[in-house]
Parts: sequence; C-alpha cells; structure tokens
Amino acid sequence: MTTGSGSAVPHDDGRGESPAQRADRRWNELLQELRVAQTGTQILFGFLVAVVFQPRFTELGTADRMIYVVTFCLGAATTGALVAPVAVHRLVAGRRLKPETVNWAARLTLVGVVLLYLTMVSTFLLITRMVLDDGIALVLVGVMALWLALCWFAVPLVARRGSDGGDGNGGVRGNGGGEGYGPWPR
Repeated sequence: MTTGSGSAVPHDDGRGESPAQRADRRWNELLQELRVAQTGTQILFGFLVAVVFQPRFTELGTADRMIYVVTFCLGAATTGALVAPVAVHRLVAGRRLKPETVNWAARLTLVGVVLLYLTMVSTFLLITRMVLDDGIALVLVGVMALWLALCWFAVPLVARRGSDGGDGNGGVRGNGGGEGYGPWPR
C-alpha cells in the first residue's frame, strides 16, 4: 500500500505499533531466537575445536580428516553468521536504520540456520563413520538430515504457506509479506 506521495505505508496488523515500535519488537524477538541458536552453535563448535586434540584423531583416514575440515569450516561459518546480526546492529546503531538492521539481521540468521543444518549433518557423518559401517552411517545421516530439514524448514514453510497472516490476504501484507522474516524481507 502506498500513500499519494508514493511512499510505503506499513501494514497495520492490529497491534497499533509505530514503525519504530515494530522494529524494536522484531529486534527483541530475533535476539531471543539468536540466543538459542548461538548457544548450541558455540557448544558444537567447541566440540569441533577439541576433537583435533584427542589421541584418536591421528587414527583418522584421509576421508574422515576431510569431513572434519569441512565440518570445522561449516562450524566457523555458522558462528560467524549467527554473531553477525550483533555486529550489524552495533555498526549502524543510532543511525535510524532499525527496520533495515532487523531485516539484515533476519537474513543473516536464516543463513546461520542453514549453515547450522549443514554443520549438524556433517558432524553426524563424522561421528557415525567413526563407530559404524559406512553404509549404515550414510543411512543414519540421511535420516537425520531429513528429520532436521523437516523440523527446521518444512514445518515452518508449511505453516507459513497455510497461514493468511490474519489479514485475509493470503499472508501478503502491505510491506511485502508477513513480518519480513522470510529469506529476503523488504
């Protein structure tokens, strides 16, 4: 929706919030989500750092060492993506860019969740190959990858698709759709 001057008017979702209040609320919601994701990621990354210092690490074959390096890099990238929203906020704080900051932080958080998914699957592969036959390990990794994809991506996407956002407009709101938590909010 636009005004006569062509500028966007935020959709009123019944909360009676100003754009600044909405940005503040969305930022606080995002911080709560990041606290959960960052804690798990930090524990997982700490485990990955410690693995190379274990005596059995020297027994790993070339394939397992490569899986470890990929997993470790994914863990570092995940940590970077999930800490990035804080850095973005800190670097633009006080410049009246809160809605844009929230949108960028939401995008980086989604990238972090995808990277966390890949890190978890790769970690699962590394561990199952250490204790099981390769065939069984790959089947279990496939099942776990499917389970995580279902929980983290499929369920939310189905819920989002089935919801009209309470606006009777199929979830398409004046700001380009929903709360702007999709992959590339406007």
